[in-house]
Parts: sequence; C-alpha cells; structure tokens
Amino acid sequence: EAAQRLARGFGLWEGALYEIGGLFGTGIQSYFTFLRFLLLLNLLILLLTASFVLLPLVWLRPPDAGPSLNFTLACPGGLQPQTGVPRFHNRLWNVLTGRAFADSYLFYGAYRAGPEGSSAYSIRLAYLLSPLACLLLCFCGILQRMVKGLPQRLFLGQDYKSPVSVKVFSSWDFCTRGQEAATIKKHEISNEFKVELEERRRFLLVQQETRAQKACHLLTHLRVNVLIGLLVVGAISAIFWATKYSQDNKEESLFVVLQYLPPGVIALVNFLGPLLFVSLIQLENYPPNTEVNLTLVWCVVLKLASLGMFSFSLGQTVLCFGRNKTSCASYGYNACDYQCWENAVGEELYKLSIFNFLLMVAFAFFVSLPRRLLVERFSGRFWTWLDREEFLVPKNVLDIVAGQTITWMGLFYCPLLPLLNSVFIFLTFYIKKYTLMRNSRASPRRFRASSSTFFFQLVLLLGLLLAVVPLGYVVSSIRSSWDCGLFANYSAPWQVVPQLVALRLPPPAQRALHYLGSHAFSFPCLILLSLVLTVCVSQSQANARAIQGLRKQLVWQVQEKWHLVEDLSRLLPETGSGGSVGPESPPSRASRPRSFCPGFPCPGSPGPKAPRPGPCLE
Repeated sequence: EAAQRLARGFGLWEGALYEIGGLFGTGIQSYFTFLRFLLLLNLLILLLTASFVLLPLVWLRPPDAGPSLNFTLACPGGLQPQTGVPRFHNRLWNVLTGRAFADSYLFYGAYRAGPEGSSAYSIRLAYLLSPLACLLLCFCGILQRMVKGLPQRLFLGQDYKSPVSVKVFSSWDFCTRGQEAATIKKHEISNEFKVELEERRRFLLVQQETRAQKACHLLTHLRVNVLIGLLVVGAISAIFWATKYSQDNKEESLFVVLQYLPPGVIALVNFLGPLLFVSLIQLENYPPNTEVNLTLVWCVVLKLASLGMFSFSLGQTVLCFGRNKTSCASYGYNACDYQCWENAVGEELYKLSIFNFLLMVAFAFFVSLPRRLLVERFSGRFWTWLDREEFLVPKNVLDIVAGQTITWMGLFYCPLLPLLNSVFIFLTFYIKKYTLMRNSRASPRRFRASSSTFFFQLVLLLGLLLAVVPLGYVVSSIRSSWDCGLFANYSAPWQVVPQLVALRLPPPAQRALHYLGSHAFSFPCLILLSLVLTVCVSQSQANARAIQGLRKQLVWQVQEKWHLVEDLSRLLPETGSGGSVGPESPPSRASRPRSFCPGFPCPGSPGPKAPRPGPCLE
C-alpha cells in the first residue's frame, strides 16, 4: 500500500487532478483524467511503432526497394502524374500542410524495404500489423476502463440511495494538513452534497409528475431531438460539398484557400454545433447527467459523421468511389492526380489534427481570455449577462475524441501522428486547466463522474470503430500506390501476409493457419463463444439476484435494530416509573406488540415506524 501511494504521488498530474476535483467537482475532473488516459494511450502506440517499425528500419537499412510495377499512365490530355497539389515555398505553410515532412518517416511514402526474403525481419509485415495491434490494445484498454467506470446504480438499481448521514459523518479526512488542502477538501465535500441533493430533488419532481406533464415533456424532447438531427444533416452536407469542391478545383490561384477549406468547415461545424446543442438542451431543463450525456451523444454524432463524410469524400476523389475515370479503372485509384495517394490522405489527416489544435489555442487566448478581461473591467447589465464562459464538458470531450479518432485513422498513412497528438494532448491539459481556473466559470449543474467516465469511454470506442472500418477496407482491398511506400509491388497491403506464410513457415504450420481461417474452425469457435457468452450472462443474472438478496438482508437487519430500540424504549419508562421489578400484569403484557423474535432474518416482524421529524438529515 505504501508503494502504491508513492507511485500515485509520482503519477502524471496527480496534484492538478486533485485540485480540479476539489474545486470544481468530479464531473469536470473526469475530463482531465480522460486527457491523461489518452496521453498514455498515444505514448503506448508510439512505443510500439518505434520498436517494431522505426528502429528495425534504421538498423537494417535496406539498400534497394526492389523493382516497381511497370505502369504506363494513360491520362487524358497527356497529363503527367502529379502529386495532386502544387508546391509552395513558404516554410511555415509547408509545415502546416505537411509538405515539409513529405520525405520523412512521418508519412507512408518514405518507408522503403527490399524484396521479401532478403532479410530475416519483415518490415512490411511489422508496418502492417503494428497499427492493427495498436488498435487492438486501445480496444482492450477502453473496454477495461468502461467496465471499471460503470455507474454503481446499474448494479444497485435505480431506487438505491446512498445515505447522506454516511457522507456527513465520514467524509472528512483527518490526515488533511495545510490550509490549501483543507479548502480543497471542503469544496469537494460541498460538491458531493450538491450532486446528491440535486439528484434527490429531481427524483421527487419526476415522481410527482402527472401523465399530462410526462406527455408534454416527451413531445418537447422529441421536438428538440428532431431539430438537432436536422442541424446535423445540414452540417454533414456542408462538409461533403466543401471537401469535394476543394479536391476538384486545384487551380494555383485558389489552392491556398481551398487546401484548408475542408478542415475549416469541419472545425466551424464542430465549434458552432455543440453550442447550439447545449443551448437547445438547456432550455428543456434536463437533469445534469442527462443533459451532459444527451449533449455528448449529439456532439459525437456530429463529429463522427463529419469525419465519416470527410473520409467518404476523400475516397470519392482519391479512390474514385462512384466515378468512372481511366486511371481508376486501370490502377484502382486516381493515379493521374495522385502519384502517392497514401501520402495525400496522410497530409489531409495531418492538416485536420493541426487545425483542430490551433483552433483550440486561438479560442482559449483570443476569445475566452479577452472575454474574461472585459467582464472584469466593465460593469453593467450587458457584462453581467455575458459573464465568463461556462466550461462545457461535452464540447471539450468532443474535441479530444475527434483528435484521437483522426490519429487512429492515420496510423497507416501517417505512422508518427501519435507523437504529434501526444504533444497536443500534453499542451491541451495545461491550456484547458488555465482556461478553467482563470477564464471560465464552473457549471451550476453538477453531475457525477461515474456516468460521465463511462460515457467518455463509450464515445471513444465509437471513434475507434469509425477508424477501424476504413483502415481494414484499405488494407485488404485497395491497391497501393505504384511509386511509393512499402507495398508498391502489391495489389493490396494484406497480400504480404500470405506471401510471407508461403516463404517463412513450414507446410504443417501453413496447413494449421489455413485451418484457422476456414469454416471448419469458425463454426466450432462460434459455438464455443456462444457457450461462454451464455455462462457470462447467467453469472451476471446470478450476481444481480445475489445483490437483491443482500439488499433485503440489509433491510431486515435495519428492521431488527428498530425492534430492539422499540423494546428498549418501552422497558426504560416501565422500570423508571413503577419502581417494581416484579412480573408484568396481563393487561400491560397484552397491550404490547409481539416481542422481538430472535434470529436473522425475522420476516414476521412489523416494519419500522417513521422517525420523528427533527434536525437530522435522515
């Protein structure tokens, strides 16, 4: 235990997280804890990529990439293959667009390797399997945190209420030393009471609603969600047409503006969308947890749909989805406009990541900070109404999940994007902490960290699935660029796997792998998984029944204590008033209720009387 406490003391941002949780509640603290989890996740991805791809590639130094495919491009008008975008000589602009790192290990095109069999270590296989292994590890980590962060009420029931007396008499930590630590602890206890009392007030209001009021609320909720859904559809359409227009118009005079048109439209949509969603949802006076979760749901739908539409529009332009071009029919992608289409996709994702971070920095120092200074400097009705901005947890979670989803989508095209995202998350923590402490005001609607933490991980899992689907399709079905990268001589990157199996493994191992991929193995495996799932569901139901039994035993135990108190309260006045120690008279014995029955449980005992109203909390 001492070692664990020492390790927590040296943990990343432990002091800052304790301060934020004490001053602003565990709901806002959960966002900063989420940032730390994503930072560690990106560092793990970077460690795996560096260990299995970068270091072996630098150590082996393949002398020749091997002969490339003999392609003769038949482009309309005799056009030569272009990189898809003109070159600019502004260094800052090249850094922002990724052009400055086009020949570095940041992008796919710089990775080269000799023919398979020339080395004992396959760089191609490591480059292909590393992103898949990283995504699998992220999936396991997210699931583990989801299970750990499940709200307790899922197990205890919706009607379970933790006793306030426990928090009143046992919340203070007597090991607290120092005025600052004591102040933070007082704020933490105060926030817990606010959350508890707000939830109980909401529960009483819901219980007192009539059917007409419930029907009115249902219609209002339906109206709000339909309106938000229409806004999401309009935003997705704007992103689709902006991406298509920027890719179809590559004139030199307009390219400087058009190159950042899709990221700009996406950033604008994801900046204005959450603000509109929060305003509409707050008008309906939802409970705090419901408000946060509902806002987060629509923000996630908007952000993930934006990224999905952006990916689809890129696929239309680069991979010719739904188009009939000569180069697409011959080579599987738009080879006339994109000589290395993996680099082009990687640069688009790189620009999205850069633009999201720059927009966050600009909003923190050019909007939030001047707003706080003006509110503090001037007085009046307008400035009182304006006030400092409210720290919106759903919007901030949306931004960081979007950045992480972009990083996962770019693992194949931009392998070092996790390094860039790690730097961004590290800086984001301190920028958001400064914004929260100095420029923002905490929301008056408190919410618990348990439900928000579970929902954050669920949102992150949706982003992971959005990144896995296009990556799996590209790896298994799309022809690689014929003039760059590790898979120039392959019709699809996954083709290297059967080739290495045929070259490196003996015949018995090959037959075993073929059996693992056949229907003869998949059907028994599916049956086994079904049995395991049935056992898990049965165990979960048994645990739920055990929890209900334990709750009933607790109720019976409390009833027994009430009977003991009642018996003691009757005995004390009788011995004090009469003064005799003889046996009771029959009328007095008959007037008393049935005596306390020994044993546990006591199902025949009467229920406890309601306690007298007094100054107690319960």
